[in-house]
Amino acid sequence: MEQINRLKVVLVEQKRTGKWLAESLGKNEATVSRWCTNESQPSLETLLEIAKTLNIDIRKLLISSKEK
Repeated sequence: MEQINRLKVVLVEQKRTGKWLAESLGKNEATVSRWCTNESQPSLETLLEIAKTLNIDIRKLLISSKEK
């Protein structure tokens, strides 16, 4: 599975958990877990909501395509 998002890394950096994010977004913990492992990806709208919840630039949640 190709790594697209950095959600797991950002949560660790902010000392937050997937459970906390799921509760903050009103999402299922399993869904957030799949995002963290890059098994699936959040929609762009949800990615923006995640960035707002974590108070970061949305670009911090994505792995640069230039680095690949």
